Amino acid sequence: MPNGADIIRDSITEFSRLQGWMLSIKDKDPETYISMHERYIELKVTLSSLGVNLAELDRIKE
Repeated sequence: MPNGADIIRDSITEFSRLQGWMLSIKDKDPETYISMHERYIELKVTLSSLGVNLAELDRIKE
């Protein structure tokens, strides 16, 4: 069973990768971007609830 540090690390990794993908395809395929954006919001909420400061990590900045 993963501990809190593992969950935070994995979520930060996924959040960072997802943002890179979102920034690179933003205008190419709206359906794909919408799907990615939904996951982005889920990860953002998860990380915030775990006490992670997203100020430095969030490159989308909505």
